[in-house]
Amino acid sequence: MTESQHHNQLGLFSECAPAFQQKNAVLPSYIKDHRKRLRDRFLTGGADAMPDYELLELVLFRAIPRRDVKPLARQLLEHFGDFNRVLSAPIEQLMAVSGVGDAVALELKIIEAAAHRLSRARVLDRPVLTSWQALLDYCQATMAHLPIEQFRVLYLDRKNILIADEQQAKGTVDHVPVYPREIVKRALQLNASALILVHNHPSGDPTPSLQDIDMTKQIIAAASALGLSVHDHLVIGKSIEVSFRAEGLI
Repeated sequence: MTESQHHNQLGLFSECAPAFQQKNAVLPSYIKDHRKRLRDRFLTGGADAMPDYELLELVLFRAIPRRDVKPLARQLLEHFGDFNRVLSAPIEQLMAVSGVGDAVALELKIIEAAAHRLSRARVLDRPVLTSWQALLDYCQATMAHLPIEQFRVLYLDRKNILIADEQQAKGTVDHVPVYPREIVKRALQLNASALILVHNHPSGDPTPSLQDIDMTKQIIAAASALGLSVHDHLVIGKSIEVSFRAEGLI
């Protein structure tokens, strides 16, 4: 096998190549000690005991085993704003940051996927009304830091148990196309009885727009014609959400 063929075999893990080639190299003591201190602090106090850049360092340790990752952690935070926005950034945007290669991008997206899977498990197949905060947490985790608008529909059965969570459409930074007929058609396919609409505002401000209100009325009309209820429409901002029902808009 040629050296070029061997390098290509590494694929997504190409960033690990230096460590693979120098597996007998000794990790500098200052890096080794720093990593041990961070790991010990995480084990003792959890994520709450650590600022964003240190938590991000812990994630980067696995992708970059033999280099100081603190500068890259700070660079990522400066570029994207906070820990959550780093994790939720599209791969192409992550790769545009100097020092981020395939292995770093892969590690970050694995952590993001794990967080989404965990929060989803807390709401799927459970009564929505008795796990409302878990539902809000799930929506925040999956949508609050997206760079473009996304529209999701949560489908509920007659007992208000969440049976499906599906992305209906993606849009731009301030608009997403929504098709009421497709939403109610899918509800009938799933034998759903009720819906919860959810979309995010990348600006961070969850205040419903006139377009949001008009679109919600159209979906309610289409759903009502087929005996389906729309329990709520949630607009997800950076750290808070707005409920159409709580605001009297439904």
